[in-house]
Amino acid sequence: MSFKSEVRQSTINNLLEKVRDRKYDKYLSRLTLKKVRGFSDEHISFDFPVTAIIGPNGGGKTTVLGAAAILHRSIAPRQFFSKSGNYDAEMQDWSIEYEVIDRSVSAKGSIQRTASFKNKKWNRDALARNALLFGVSRTVPASERKELIPCTSRKFSVPESRVEAFTDNVRKCISRILGKSVEGFKRLKVNASGTVSMLTGKTENGVGYSEFHFGAGESSIIKMVAAIEAAEDASLVLIEEIENGLHPVATVRLVEYLIEVAERKRIQVVLTTHSNEALKPLPDKAVWSATKDKLFQGKLDVASLRAITGQIETQGVIFVEDEFAKTWVEAILRESSKGLVDHFEVHAMAGDGTAVAMNKYHNANPAIEVPSICIIDGDSAQIEGERVLRLPGAAPESFIFDSCVDTWPSIGGKLSVALLQRFEREAEVLALCKNVRTTNMDHHLLFAQLGEKLGLVPDATVRQAFVTQWAQTNTQAVDEILARLEALGNA
Repeated sequence: MSFKSEVRQSTINNLLEKVRDRKYDKYLSRLTLKKVRGFSDEHISFDFPVTAIIGPNGGGKTTVLGAAAILHRSIAPRQFFSKSGNYDAEMQDWSIEYEVIDRSVSAKGSIQRTASFKNKKWNRDALARNALLFGVSRTVPASERKELIPCTSRKFSVPESRVEAFTDNVRKCISRILGKSVEGFKRLKVNASGTVSMLTGKTENGVGYSEFHFGAGESSIIKMVAAIEAAEDASLVLIEEIENGLHPVATVRLVEYLIEVAERKRIQVVLTTHSNEALKPLPDKAVWSATKDKLFQGKLDVASLRAITGQIETQGVIFVEDEFAKTWVEAILRESSKGLVDHFEVHAMAGDGTAVAMNKYHNANPAIEVPSICIIDGDSAQIEGERVLRLPGAAPESFIFDSCVDTWPSIGGKLSVALLQRFEREAEVLALCKNVRTTNMDHHLLFAQLGEKLGLVPDATVRQAFVTQWAQTNTQAVDEILARLEALGNA
């Protein structure tokens, strides 16, 4: 079942346009890692106010997050890039360049800033923007936090003046993310200054309990939302491993909340994640992959990072433009008499440009021994080559749909059964196909629209049925692609 976000597409589009038109008082537009750890002259642009950085462990996600953080005075560089005596000599001459919008400094254009590590210290042109950092330590259970040990005493209590109830708006935002009421939840200032705090809650029956009995993810959500809602507008929010301690549904809702608050309070968010759920509400331009020494823009399945970094055990890797192309190519592989489907991993990227770039990087990396190939759609503007080949037809969905309809006399019965219909209904199914093709305005929706008319058959089932029949029927086109892939596997 395809994902449907609670965030309206119009909201996504408005935020993309707002960034494009630079309609912000404070905004980090772009940074370039001139020389930081394994990165050299790698840039990342923040084309959407909520940006996700994905990548394998050690791939550089936190490096990018730290680079964004240390532009701001409120975050010390040592929080991300500490130097340990003589054991971090490689930090010498590290340098980061920034393009920033700050209307208090420049009323119209963007400004440039740098941060560099020279003579054993950081030098930076830091900006006075409010920045909130939520590190992985936010999910440490209350029972493991030393500052809360005094709260375990049987006599522990705080004056009523140090008990804070959450505002209606904060409670509403938290409740939506967690999927439960937090009506009776409060924050206790453990010490007079409020630097140490503890949460309390109530069950549906009104029984009170302390943060010692909260889930780690639950308490982190409450604290993050309360801090973000209290922060001044146009703040920068930085979150490490956003999915830590959260159910996948809560992860999705948290990202949706961040998009909503980015629109409402004009905040900017940079987060790192290993979670596909965290990426679902975001547009392609909001996602960047960090792979040790390279940064790539575009949404992709987190599992695909294994292929990009060479962490695979197959004969070869195939990069394609999207999920439909992945389904199509896998159907082609299944037609191989040599079992190529078991020897290749197919990974969907976010567009033809990303697929070609990933393929180029993969094959150029000397640390990766498994070869890859890129298969682009027929309507792609990318250039074919030795390791880039093209699927037949123009628009993939309409090409497959029309090809199957044109060969209906020979495949109609089998295709109808694959579409979860009776064999005898093939004439009715053909009529529905023609009706959908006539009324369709977006070829990407052809299979979803047909599935709806067939009695809410899932889009994925319809796509799979069509590409399988096409692959079994068009043997010449299939054999040509398989020959290229077999040659790659034997290279």
